[in-house]
Amino acid sequence: MTSYKTRIEQKLAAAFGPERLEVLDESDRHHGHGGWREGGETHFRVRIKAQAFSGKSRVETHRAINEVLRSELSERVHALAIEAEPA
Repeated sequence: MTSYKTRIEQKLAAAFGPERLEVLDESDRHHGHGGWREGGETHFRVRIKAQAFSGKSRVETHRAINEVLRSELSERVHALAIEAEPA
């Protein structure tokens, strides 16, 4: 089975063609917090730079990313920190 980290990377790369993309699993920092599960892959940070975000507000960019990752967010991913910028 493909990890959630890999799924997130693949989906964001396909949707936005980013110049830079980094997906960090920060689940270990949230042990004992809401949404945390054994095995991790519950809390992620995404750093992405893409031309697709040019002219978009922060809210529009975050909504677009959340839409692409809708299934991951409804399954196992509890929290997603987004650092996005236009290329």
